Amino acid sequence: MAKEVVVNTGAMYNALTNGSKIVGKIFADSDFRIDGEVEGMITCNGKVVIGQKGFLKGSISCVNAEIIGTVEGDIVVTETLSLRSSAVIKGEVKTKILMVEPNAVFNGTCSMKDDSVSSPTVE
Repeated sequence: MAKEVVVNTGAMYNALTNGSKIVGKIFADSDFRIDGEVEGMITCNGKVVIGQKGFLKGSISCVNAEIIGTVEGDIVVTETLSLRSSAVIKGEVKTKILMVEPNAVFNGTCSMKDDSVSSPTVE
């Protein structure tokens, strides 16, 4: 009797499109892309991408993050945080690895100690 093999051929992720707004808490097991507006908290066991038109006023807790748009609030990333050239960050950042492209704007504080960054937990 042959075993059934399941192959995932596509990337699984969640998205909030431009023109959409969420007020509250977001919990995600897989990657999440924001091209709209979020006022609240994002907790993700994958990667969070804030797109060029994306805006977050609140907090992010995730494994990896790529910021292309604007974040006003705290960011906790257990692995790598990438700030693209159009990124605007206002707040406190805790991460293991920080990558910043020229022209990115970062106003706040940053801590890069391994022991200060805790893993996100989706409830």
